[in-house]
Amino acid sequence: MIIVESYSVAVAMCLITMLCWGSWANTQKLASKEWRFQLFYWDYAIGVLVLALLLAFTMGSTGGGGRGFLADLQQADGKWLGSAFIGGIIFNLSNILLVAAIDIAGLAVAFPVGVGLALVLGVITTFLSTKEGNAPMLGVGVAAIMIAIILDALAYKRLSSGGQKAPLKGIVISVAAGLLMGFFYKYVAQAMGKIETVNGALTLEAGKLSPYTAVVLFSAGLLLSNFIWNSIMMVKPFTGEPVPFGDYFSKGSLRLHLVGILGGMIWNLGMSFSIIASTKAGAALSYGLGQGATMIGALWGVFIWKEFKGAPPGTNKFLAAMFAFYLLGLGVLIASKL
Repeated sequence: MIIVESYSVAVAMCLITMLCWGSWANTQKLASKEWRFQLFYWDYAIGVLVLALLLAFTMGSTGGGGRGFLADLQQADGKWLGSAFIGGIIFNLSNILLVAAIDIAGLAVAFPVGVGLALVLGVITTFLSTKEGNAPMLGVGVAAIMIAIILDALAYKRLSSGGQKAPLKGIVISVAAGLLMGFFYKYVAQAMGKIETVNGALTLEAGKLSPYTAVVLFSAGLLLSNFIWNSIMMVKPFTGEPVPFGDYFSKGSLRLHLVGILGGMIWNLGMSFSIIASTKAGAALSYGLGQGATMIGALWGVFIWKEFKGAPPGTNKFLAAMFAFYLLGLGVLIASKL
């Protein structure tokens, strides 16, 4: 398998993760104009698994380090296969809630609240699980990002006072999504084996998983759990009428299905790069950098989808301060490993 040995390459991959995680939801925004997000989400889940398998049989099966995907799968301990799989189940529930929140409150609100909260919890829980990283600097970075979340909340409060109705339900769902999303990454990270140099060759800890195998099991957990979580969401949606299962086949054009699959592939390219980079950067840092997606999502919401159009004068100052604190937090997280 291909192994990342350079810290700068690992950071670059984490930045790509940030872009992917912050941008995939635009595919939902495009699809939601024509059909409900629950239908979009079936294709999203398929796209996640497709990308994981593509990487497993390419990058995960070539190169001189570790084990190839199939060999790694055969030697893996069931405990660690289950850990990565559980990570997918937890993430899927949190992400369905996030998608619902985006549908109700928009990108500029749901991402900073939900994903920002997930970043804080994810860095803490992953650090406690793996013990990798500079704890004080990780704390400072997380604190800066927490301030950014508060600033976003203040900006949205001004939007509400400007005459637009505050979708309280969307904010509550964003918080629930963030609480769940903060715990999934550690299950995937702890399932992966340490990479060491033995007799000049890079080897992977026996019984545990390569990054590529971990992502495949995570993706399988996501897709299979979709038959539970998304089915519930179709029968008992937060808003609107129940969504008939037959609509997936009768109302979905090829373009709509491809948009959903693309969204899943974009997201999982970010997840895969984050997991691969974590072998060099550390899981806590890799996750924290990737969740800078909050800022990317907010940028899309503010400047492309115009979700703060009509807000009272002065709101832009809160938004500018939010982005500044996000950048500060991300900078400190990067420096924590130097």
